[in-house]
Amino acid sequence: MFRLQLYSVDHLLMATMLFLAVGCQSGVPSQHGRIDRKALVSRHNIENNSFDTLASITVGNGRFAFTVDATGLQSFPELYRNGIPLGTFSEWGWHSFPDTSGFTYEETLREVNYHGRKITYDVQWNEPGRKQQAAGYFRQNPHRLHLGRVGLQMRHSDGRGAGPAEITAISQKLDLWTGILTSRFSVDGIPVTVTTLCHPRTDMVAAGIESPMIAAGNLQLVVAFPYPSGGHVDDGCDWNAPERHTTAVTHTGSQIRFYRTLDTTCYLTDLRTSGAMTLEESKPHHFILTPSGGSEKLTFTLHFSPGVSASGEQSAALPAPPGFEETLAAVRLFWEDFWKSGGAVDFSGSSDPRAEELERRVVLSQYLTRIQCEGIYPPQETGLTMNSWYGKFHLEMHWWHAVHFALWNRTSLMEKSLSWYRDILPTARAIARRQGFHGVRWPKMTGPGGVDSPSSVGSFLIWQQPHIIYLAELCYRDRPDSVTLRKFQLLVEATADFMADYAFYDTEKGYYTLGPWLIPAQERLPAETTVNPPFELAYWYWGLSTAQAWRERQGLPRVEKWDHVLGHLPPLAAIDSLFLAAASAPDSWTNPRYTGDHPVVTGAYGMLPPTPLVDKALMRNTFRKILAQWDWESTWGWDYPMLAMTATRLNMPEEAVNALLLPLQKNSYLKNGHNYQDQRLRLYLPGNGGLLTAVAMMCAGYDGCTTELPGFPKDGTWQVKWEGLAPMP
Repeated sequence: MFRLQLYSVDHLLMATMLFLAVGCQSGVPSQHGRIDRKALVSRHNIENNSFDTLASITVGNGRFAFTVDATGLQSFPELYRNGIPLGTFSEWGWHSFPDTSGFTYEETLREVNYHGRKITYDVQWNEPGRKQQAAGYFRQNPHRLHLGRVGLQMRHSDGRGAGPAEITAISQKLDLWTGILTSRFSVDGIPVTVTTLCHPRTDMVAAGIESPMIAAGNLQLVVAFPYPSGGHVDDGCDWNAPERHTTAVTHTGSQIRFYRTLDTTCYLTDLRTSGAMTLEESKPHHFILTPSGGSEKLTFTLHFSPGVSASGEQSAALPAPPGFEETLAAVRLFWEDFWKSGGAVDFSGSSDPRAEELERRVVLSQYLTRIQCEGIYPPQETGLTMNSWYGKFHLEMHWWHAVHFALWNRTSLMEKSLSWYRDILPTARAIARRQGFHGVRWPKMTGPGGVDSPSSVGSFLIWQQPHIIYLAELCYRDRPDSVTLRKFQLLVEATADFMADYAFYDTEKGYYTLGPWLIPAQERLPAETTVNPPFELAYWYWGLSTAQAWRERQGLPRVEKWDHVLGHLPPLAAIDSLFLAAASAPDSWTNPRYTGDHPVVTGAYGMLPPTPLVDKALMRNTFRKILAQWDWESTWGWDYPMLAMTATRLNMPEEAVNALLLPLQKNSYLKNGHNYQDQRLRLYLPGNGGLLTAVAMMCAGYDGCTTELPGFPKDGTWQVKWEGLAPMP
């Protein structure tokens, strides 16, 4: 059943403004008493007592994830397809449909007028025809691959199959401290216990099953492999195209290898069981495995490896994956180490009735981002649970996925995905060169290769450009040495070169403009007329200032062009003491078009530290106007943390807490911790990452702050203990 659960300008000024060294508190243990971390984490263990289709549970390691139903495996995937689906995804599992039409990327390009010269953008063509088809192909490909499902097939004593309605006495619990998922249930009164694990260092799920049904021959394993759907938002499975892929099998006693070939994509699935199994292919790509030997216990591991075909001899030399017991021990150590390291926040003792729910969200968001968001690529918005936007990642969302890791003193988890920017430097440089700009222009929606996906919105976004500078700066704050500077200098430099060149100098007005042919983070504004949106303008200033600081740290001279841009960026446009959605939108507060979607003007003084472009008094006025007038149904999960950060910087702690806990559907967090948006987007990890970022800032503050716990009211209703957090820039 599909239902929603609410749980519920000069150099001196720049240097002074950007690089204050004093924070509210350092990332050391709180002065309010140490936190019992095990008790904190364990009181938010996830428990299910039914087949709740929005409460499926994922186990993972950040690079591979396996999502299960109430049986502890993927026994009833069709039940969950419109909820939180039962996926098996990895960071390496990608596929492209064959290009039988010979499309070229150039067919997606549209020419626009950029201040008197022609440049091209990859777009979705409105007119039916080959260009539209080419754009569709490059949007859909590559897409992330569902690697296969493993579940239980259960029968009554008379041979009839047991469906979900006949599964009783369900008691499922994810022990967050150990990472062990235990699922108990009964069929005809006969108990079944399933223990589910994901190995912390390899792409493998392990499970232990105990039940008299095994010895009776009434419980079997089902392993099945789909063809990819290529869907925009779905579970990635097409079960109706068996002729489009192959599954070759080798079977030796307790080891079964499935060699998968899907067009040009190949991978190996290696199943190893504690005893011998009989194997039957019930229909193409669907395999029934029956234990032999009469035991009531069965353990297995299912390991996935990329790039292995049935014809390759390399598969025979593959090392044996860890066994169940070895995995169990590794999982315990891994999760205990995770929870003992980094930051922690404890709200117990608070009298505000929302405190327990906020603590639950914080704990579960740490779990979800750890298993979904720390791979070698930026994560997609739905992580490794299901596909959204074909499984591709959105670089403008990387800030929301990654920043919290650094603030919770887990910078190494964030840093893993930053190397990918170096990998795609040639591609990003080619985008900038094609448009006539220096430096690198980072794509918006992309896969591992960094090729931008054609979009009539995304291709015109620019707020992802400074993200790599921000993330690199967080790495430097964590490890302020020459190694960090050398590691990221090229990325910072190339990004700043583009930013400075992209800004157009209006000689008549005497300042630089961003746009037109720009869509800001508040995506309702038209690309062809938008000029100087507030967040982007402030981010340009912060990004170029920080890039100059990186040069100075290395004894390099400042770049004259960057300084010219910095000295000639206009302040944020305002009318009647309120900031506008853009300088080109004077009717921002009278036209409903501009009072919906992301209220990202607040990000200029929330996500970002103060800059000379932002007037604090006007931001306070604008913040209050947003609270009074905004179309809240059109907002998204990261908007509420953004508002909370702005309120914290404005010394409005009551409003910070209220913003973070606004009682809206898109600010709801399911039983499993996922940030629910709507029936299309049932989970949304930027909301989880944003929540952790905001809470860290509300506790540990930001550079230059002298207030303890600046984001929480001082009326006694909030009792907050924190440790191991770092202040925000």
